[in-house]
Amino acid sequence: MTDFVAIDFETANAKRSSICSLGLVIVENNIITDRLYSLIKPEPNFYTSFTTNVHGLTFQDTIQSPLFFDVWAQLLAKTKNLPFVAHNSSFDSSCLKAIYASFDVDYPNFEFHCTLKTARQKLPQLRNHQLGTVAQYFGYDLKNHHHALADAEACAVIATHLL
Repeated sequence: MTDFVAIDFETANAKRSSICSLGLVIVENNIITDRLYSLIKPEPNFYTSFTTNVHGLTFQDTIQSPLFFDVWAQLLAKTKNLPFVAHNSSFDSSCLKAIYASFDVDYPNFEFHCTLKTARQKLPQLRNHQLGTVAQYFGYDLKNHHHALADAEACAVIATHLL
């Protein structure tokens, strides 16, 4: 696969619909052509200490941010109907399904591919298959793990090697 969109979501709480940031990295002909990032006012709009400890975002960071669908349509238009790739795609696809459901919008059944699953199959020698470990294997230093754009970019690098 040479054309795809690497995607990553961070959530504010245990609800998959609580997307508080998203990162998209568009890859065409195995070259990153665009990077898109947005903070999102989560739905529901509260943060747990666990999630804040993971990604560092708080209620104050996103209280003035747009709602998901206020930015999603314009970001989605830039993806040119390319398939999505995520590291642990079951999480990211479930976030999309949950946010669509929470706003009572029909889910368009996006195509998703998983770099975590593929890394487990193709790189069994790695000590683990976490995003940072697999990215490092391919020479990418993930310095800002759990920032949605940094994670999406790491996923894009992995996907160019594995998919």
